[in-house]
Parts: sequence; C-alpha cells; structure tokens
Amino acid sequence: MSAASELLATLTDRVAEGEWSAPGRVNLIGEHTDYNEGFVLPFAIAERTAAAVALRDDDVLRISSSFSEGAVEVPLAALDDAISAGGLDWAAYPLGVAWALRRAAPDAAPRGLDVAITSNVPVGAGLSSSAAIEGAVASALNDVWGAGLDRVALARVGRIAENEAVGAPTGIMDQMASMLGRADAATFLDCRTLQTQEVDLGFAREGLEILVIDTLVSHAHSTGGYAERRAACEAGARAMGVLALRDLAESDLPRARELLDDVTYRRVRHIVTENQRVLDTVATLRDAGPRAIGELLVASHASMRDDFEISVPELDLAVDTALANGAIGARMTGGGFGGAAIALVQGDRLEAVASAVGEAFAAGRYRAPRTFPVLPSVGARRDA
Repeated sequence: MSAASELLATLTDRVAEGEWSAPGRVNLIGEHTDYNEGFVLPFAIAERTAAAVALRDDDVLRISSSFSEGAVEVPLAALDDAISAGGLDWAAYPLGVAWALRRAAPDAAPRGLDVAITSNVPVGAGLSSSAAIEGAVASALNDVWGAGLDRVALARVGRIAENEAVGAPTGIMDQMASMLGRADAATFLDCRTLQTQEVDLGFAREGLEILVIDTLVSHAHSTGGYAERRAACEAGARAMGVLALRDLAESDLPRARELLDDVTYRRVRHIVTENQRVLDTVATLRDAGPRAIGELLVASHASMRDDFEISVPELDLAVDTALANGAIGARMTGGGFGGAAIALVQGDRLEAVASAVGEAFAAGRYRAPRTFPVLPSVGARRDA
C-alpha cells in the first residue's frame, strides 16, 4: 500500500476511488519570464506528490497530509467563503484547486471527498512542491468529479489556485511542467500562448545529471521580494508601451535605459536577456547537445544575481563552487531569495561536486546544504 493510501485509511474505511500523483520540477532556464508572458524550459522530476481519494456521503471536503497534523474540513457549499476568508495555511493549495476547478468546469459533479496527500518533493528548494500538490489534486478531482479538463486546463486551475487562493503571484510554468513532463525531456513553454514543445535533453545519452544544491535558505513567494519584482516588470512594460516584457527584444534595451530608472531597467534587462537565453538553449540542445549549454546557464545566474537581485550568498557560493569543480554549467533555480541551485554535471563527478560544495559551505560557516541528483521524469498521472 502506498503512503497516500495508508494515510487515507486513517480517515475512512471506504475503498479509495484511486490515487493520482504529480511531480515537482526543475527549471533548466528561464527565471521570472513566465509571468512576463515569455519563454521557459522546465522539466518534471521523479520526486512526486500523491493524492489518494475516497468518496463521502456528505458534501464535505476533508483534506489530510503527511506534512501537517490533523485534517481540514470544508463543506462544498462553504468553499467560496473559506477561500475568501483565507487562513487555510497549506490546505489553501488543495482546497484552492477544488474551488478553481469548479469555476473552470461548471458542468462537473462535485461530491464530498476524503483526500490524503503525501509527498517526497523537497519543500522550499525551488522545486515547486506547490505545483506538485496542485497537479495531483487537480488530476484526482478532474477524474472523480467528471470535469473532463485537459492537462493545460488543469495547469490553469493550479495557477488560479496559487494566485487567488494562496496569494502567490506566480506564473503558469510550474503547473505546466508538472502536468506535461516526459522522461529525459524538457517542456519548452511559450507562456503567452501556452503552446509547448518537447525538447530532448540528451542527459542520459551523454552521461550527464542535474545536481540540486538545496541551500536550505527558506523563501516564500507570497512575501515581498517576489511581488516587488513582478511589479517592477509590469511598470517597465507600461513605460515601454508594451503589453508584457515578452514584447521587447535586446535591441530595445538602449531605449529602456533612457526611459527607466536604474532598478527598473535592470529588472527589465534580466527578463529580456533571459528570454533570449531560453531560445538559445533550446536551439543549442537541438543543434549541439547538452554539453554546449553551460555558458547560458552561467549567464542566467549572473543576470539573476546582478540585474534581478534575487540570489543570496549561499546560492552564489553553490554555483561558483560547482563550476570550479567541473560542472558544465550552474545557476540558481526557482523564485529566488533562497532555495536551490542546479549544476549540470558529468555523472561520475556528482559526488566530487557535492562534496566540494559541502566543504565550501562549512568554510563559509553556512548551514550544510542538501544535495541530490534529479532525473527528467513523467508528468501528472493516475497511479491506481
């Protein structure tokens, strides 16, 4: 019996309707470009969140998880009020999904459910544990309630839950990566049109792996820094007379420098150059393979450190140490202000790079990081 099914058995003696899961994700490149309607290149990872579901005789949604004591109960009839009132803590993610899915699929047939959620996606490491919760629960409710939504629509449901129920002003990249992942491939996503292309990574063929270096520095997207960056991007777009920063090219940057204050200009410059780096990475992967993308990863980190100012000393140390010890490329990943860096490493160098990073953190008197490899993996699915 799976961990989610075991947890469900503590809630009810009813037979489960099924179990669904969705993965976390690593963003190979394209940071903060998603809410600017730009380009991103994430991939799903093997670490997953599972949701086991059983029907109830009433209209109550009862949510329990392995990472919080007790269960949260909300009648379906009171769901709108519960979301509006807030204060749901972690339960805002699954309950927000239920709330958003009902809006997206008015012909669905919602029923009371017991939902048990377990996860091995690291929290706070920039691997989108939140999108994994959203993807697993959305997939489950879509089937059990007969909503009939496709994967892109379910990704939208997850984003609405995170934006409006949780209050985190994120884009749709995380949810799309979690829903659409494929083994040894990344999802090239146009965040304006939501068109996607699978891009073969070739890591397995080349004997390469992605090492995640979790600094254990906590971050929260719904707090100030992330929202401030988004506001600066929106202000820059307005000043430049475009709908979103996606509409600017590098050739527009001289005009932006004249029109914008220094901070807003540097925020805009990061987005514009990062969009181009995503396009260049896709082309390089297709034309030259994964060993040729290292400089693009390094340039992405420098831009986030200097222009977007979302790195922290621990992330910079992780990137610099990985590169000094043979990584092909490295960069911070995720929303910033903590979380994780990633390094593209030859498989037989993983241990050496991880050890060197640990030693560097000890020398810097930082908390010991958590390091582990991740493999590009499959997206949301029904497991049982």
